[in-house]
Amino acid sequence: MTESKVRIGPSILSADFLRLGEQIAEAEAAGVDFVHVDVMDGRFVPNISIGLPVLEAVRRATKLPVDVHLMIVEPERYAERFAAAGADFVTVHVEVCGHLHRTLQGIAAAGAVPSVTLNPATPLTTIEEVLPLVRQVLVMSVNPGFGGQTFIPSALDRIARLREMIDARNPTCLLEVDGGVKAGNIRRVVDAGADTIVAGSAIYSPDASVKRSVAALRGALS
Repeated sequence: MTESKVRIGPSILSADFLRLGEQIAEAEAAGVDFVHVDVMDGRFVPNISIGLPVLEAVRRATKLPVDVHLMIVEPERYAERFAAAGADFVTVHVEVCGHLHRTLQGIAAAGAVPSVTLNPATPLTTIEEVLPLVRQVLVMSVNPGFGGQTFIPSALDRIARLREMIDARNPTCLLEVDGGVKAGNIRRVVDAGADTIVAGSAIYSPDASVKRSVAALRGALS
């Protein structure tokens, strides 16, 4: 995968919410490809983050694609509402979606890109049947719920195996990775098969400007 084909997006979970509009604008000016929004309900994951009003504000703040990751129970109740509120991509977890195929169909019908994800210990086979239906699969390389975690090394093998599954069943499907990706490991993540990278603390860092942080990620791929 060449550097120019790798999509990079900031997770606003790591942004300064007092300056959210500014921080999104800084990332857009730095050349990111999309904006990632993590929605947590305190039930599926042990944290509560943001919901529809913040998504609507993010939608007004940028023309970039908005990628929403629903870490919630009963995502089928809300997925289409997030699509209507401005999400371009809506990702649901296989672990909590009793009617996954129907939910993904609903996301597509609402005008968003249907995407599916699974936790680090969930077998890849659980999404095999819906691979032809989705246009993005998200590999969690940390246990979901909190930003700033360390990349789980075994995720590299999962990325490689999923890359083979996607190439065999739906070659145009994106393979996104989220969790602990930084300049020091992004090359290995992409070499394993990822084409879309979510970065939180690696972009919104107190130690570097957003522009320098995005440049460091891009530079590590060149």
